[in-house]
Amino acid sequence: MPELGRVLIAVGVAMLLVGVLLTFVGRIPLGRLPGDIVVQRENFTCAVPLATMLLVSVLLTIVLNVIARLGR
Repeated sequence: MPELGRVLIAVGVAMLLVGVLLTFVGRIPLGRLPGDIVVQRENFTCAVPLATMLLVSVLLTIVLNVIARLGR
């Protein structure tokens, strides 16, 4: 039973983080950070969000490592 409790806590924390992220997603300038490349032509737009991808990768790595350590 202790394992089930830890899993439920981890799921609850993950849901909390997703809820906070969804609440403030309009205020976060994802896709418009310095380092994001946007090429616009007359009828063509190409966006390569390099800085955004790096930021999301670092944040997900930290969150998943914390969840993995709580699961031990």
